[in-house]
Parts: sequence; structure tokens; C-alpha cells
Amino acid sequence: MGPMLLKTMPYTEDQLIPISALQHYVFCERQCALIHIERAWSENRFTAEGRVMHEKAHSGEGETRGALRIARSVPLRSLELGLSGVADVVEFHTLGCGSRRVLPVEYKRGKPKSGDCDRVQLCAQALCLEEMLECHIQEGALFYGKQRRREKVLLDAVLREKTHSLCESVHRLLESGSTPPPECGPKCRNCSLRELCMPEASGRSAGRYLNRQLNEACQ
Repeated sequence: MGPMLLKTMPYTEDQLIPISALQHYVFCERQCALIHIERAWSENRFTAEGRVMHEKAHSGEGETRGALRIARSVPLRSLELGLSGVADVVEFHTLGCGSRRVLPVEYKRGKPKSGDCDRVQLCAQALCLEEMLECHIQEGALFYGKQRRREKVLLDAVLREKTHSLCESVHRLLESGSTPPPECGPKCRNCSLRELCMPEASGRSAGRYLNRQLNEACQ
């Protein structure tokens, strides 16, 4: 029998990107580039509420309740996907015959979104845990602060494939070092980087934006 061949991972430690970049990318490619290439950040009410919720989720030590062990602020890493981050909560449920079920739980402010940005972030956390723990995770959960309840997320093949594809897209964007131009849309209304991004200055609205800026300056 020949020597065992070690699996070569596509990424190294210095190539890891934050898991949060996936959510930023799904929301807006320009926002992702502003945060992770240009290191721009500005907080508004929504990001502040989210930060406070995560701080509460990360506070306190792990605990054990019978067959359930709860770990908080769990460091994550995947050399296969090139990701690193921290899971808010990971639950370890002890089952029969020495087996266990691993359940990542991500805390979010507000209510469930129509898009997949939260589910992709949760799936990325699960994929990191699978690589680290050499296990399979069938589902995770999203806890939304506005409605105070969990939403179960099935980590099926479609979501996994989308997460893999997004990882590759985000890596390409960040490696390019180029920030996409602004595109004004409904999502810009609640974006904390709106003043830095200036989406109103893009495209056909540029003239109206400049006129408004000049009028305000002359008042």
C-alpha cells in the first residue's frame, strides 16, 4: 500500500476572507468592496442594533443542559473555501450510540429577509464546522431579534452550491482590488455606507445629484 496522499487545500491562511464578506456581497458588490478592499465603514441604527445583538450572543460562557452543550463565539476556518470568522452560537446535541448533532445558530436583528444573504452566511459557517469537525451538518438556525424566534434553515445541495459559488466570486472581487461603480436602488436607503458610496451620483441621476449638492452649498 502506497503512502497516503494529503488533500491539497486551494487556500492558505493569508488568503482567508471574512465570512461576513459573503453577506455584504449578496447585498451589494460595491458595499462588499468598500468594506473589504477600501476598509470603509460607517454605522447607522441598523448596524448598531445588529452589533449589540451579536455582543449579547457572544457574551457569557458556554453551558451544558443535559444532552445539549452550547458554545459561544466559536472561531471558524475553512481552507477549502478560504473563509474565517466566528459563529455566534454552536449547539452540540448528544444523540444515542455516541453520535451528536451540530447546529450553528446565527443571530440577526430585524426580521427574515427575502434574499439569501443570511442563509448563505449560515451555510458558510456550517461548511467551516464540517471541515473542522469532520462531520455533516444537515441544518442550522437563524434567530431574528424583531420576532424573537428561530427560523430553521435546511443546508441542502442548492444552498451549498450557491455558497461555494459566492465564495469564489468574493475571492475574485477582493483579489482584483477594484471597487464596482455605484448603482442606485431601493437597498441603498438603509445602507450605512450611503454617504460614502454616493449612489445618487451614478448614471442618469448624476446631474440631479450635483445640482442638489450645489443648491445645498449655496443656501
